[in-house]
Amino acid sequence: MPDLLVPRRFCGPPSSGNGGYTAGALGTRVDAATVSVSLLAPPPLDTPMGVDVSGGKTVASVDGRPIARAETGDLDGPTVDSVPVDEARAAEASYAGLTAHPFPTCFVCGTGRDDGLRIFPGPVADQDGRPRVAGTWTPDETVADDLLAVTWSALDCTGGWAGGLAERTMVLARMTARVDALPRVGDEHVVVGLGRRTEGRKTFTAAALHDASGRLLGRAEHLWIAVDPAAFA
Repeated sequence: MPDLLVPRRFCGPPSSGNGGYTAGALGTRVDAATVSVSLLAPPPLDTPMGVDVSGGKTVASVDGRPIARAETGDLDGPTVDSVPVDEARAAEASYAGLTAHPFPTCFVCGTGRDDGLRIFPGPVADQDGRPRVAGTWTPDETVADDLLAVTWSALDCTGGWAGGLAERTMVLARMTARVDALPRVGDEHVVVGLGRRTEGRKTFTAAALHDASGRLLGRAEHLWIAVDPAAFA
């Protein structure tokens, strides 16, 4: 397979790739509707990663060191309910990242990026007693050629903020996603995240992407691991 490369634009922390983008870029190489990607090390930027397929798994590596592993996956929880566009847009004013952000350089949710997606999910009504956040996203022409991987990235960070990223620094360890229809460039969409549970350093979340009419386009589930912020400076 051709090498996998994460351009510097698609960083999460300053020196490593956004987890959702990396997972999506590798996941597109798996012939399955639902794909699960495990991140085994911080994805390097602007560095070719060799991609090999063995035993039903697609692995991206640098100098023999595995970075990410993709395989057929399953989504085992309920879909995250959408909210109206106006409500999602209003929630952005309460986005916790506007006050303190562990990774302001993040391509998806970073407040220090003018060339990022600028998805700023704020709190909305709980779903089944679990915290939920929502924000809007309008894809532009700069991501049109890479829209599937970028859609994974949009589904990534929104889950993190629902899981308490404002309270403790976490990075994506595993993401399982299914994208049934790509978002349309120039149209406003709603991304909603749901916090599920925390077990020690592990946090489990979910997210969904809907169009302005409420039609479900894609959904994801995540495992996050709490880390020392200094390790990702």
